[in-house]
Amino acid sequence: MTVTSDPGGTLQIKNKKILITGVTGRVAKPIALSLAEDNEVWGTARFRDSAAKQELEASGIHCAAIDLFDADYSSLAKDFDYVLHFGAAMGSSTDFDADIRIDAEATGLLMDHCRTATAFLHCSTGLVYAPNGHTPHLETDRLGDHSGPHGRPTYSICNIAGEAVARTVARMLGLPTIITRLNTAYGDNGIWPGTHLETILAGKAIQVHPDEPTTFSPIHIDDMIASLPHLLAAASVPATIVNWAGPEQVSVQTWSTYMAELVGRDVKFEIRADQPESIILDTSKYQSIAGDPTVDWRTGFRRMVAAMHPELPLRA
Repeated sequence: MTVTSDPGGTLQIKNKKILITGVTGRVAKPIALSLAEDNEVWGTARFRDSAAKQELEASGIHCAAIDLFDADYSSLAKDFDYVLHFGAAMGSSTDFDADIRIDAEATGLLMDHCRTATAFLHCSTGLVYAPNGHTPHLETDRLGDHSGPHGRPTYSICNIAGEAVARTVARMLGLPTIITRLNTAYGDNGIWPGTHLETILAGKAIQVHPDEPTTFSPIHIDDMIASLPHLLAAASVPATIVNWAGPEQVSVQTWSTYMAELVGRDVKFEIRADQPESIILDTSKYQSIAGDPTVDWRTGFRRMVAAMHPELPLRA
């Protein structure tokens, strides 16, 4: 594929051999299932849950048990057309050495193993940016420890390390690479906003940072999937870096209130300094590559609530 002059146009991924790491994750899994409809998809994870592996295999995905801490890829073929690297440490430990092995060393070793790929997508996070209140982050903005004060001590720093390795190895190997800084992904499987729905249904308070409103740039899984051909086409040497987010700025307070209205429940909030603070991403570069998202947040959240709890009647 080449970079399209029609962002959001007709680029598709078909008849390719694709490797997806972290394939059991709530972001990577629906992407893998979608791509498996028209491609040969291989997925790696630790697969501690045999049922998760069986579900993926039933959908035609070839599964390989690989722990990124060991980063032993010898059981994998090397002839992948595309690599989508979603596997990462969760950042909840205080073991920086272990998480740098997972986020940084494993990334470089994977790129070396798959050095003949047409494109390599390294999924990073918008939490690599230093906090700046409610100002949208450009890709060139200052990086820093956004997540450390909020219960994920290694997450920001180790993702920055992973990006640095991906950038270096892309140049060393001449491997076209794109680094995506993901904001708040959501879909029919919920992901983080889904936890807020469950909190509402349990009658508990949703914890939010004092920087009210706590605002993000949510993006629906459907739009992420639609953007993949364009993002892969934009992979380059040196690596392309792009925010992966939706252009709508929506707060936890706003989407939680909307979901509560849908299910006819009350919503409560609790202010806590240990919760994530706002992170809004500028999507100008992303939209120039992939076009405009098609799922507005209210439609997407209504779909999510209906999918997670089909037994609940939703209000208009």
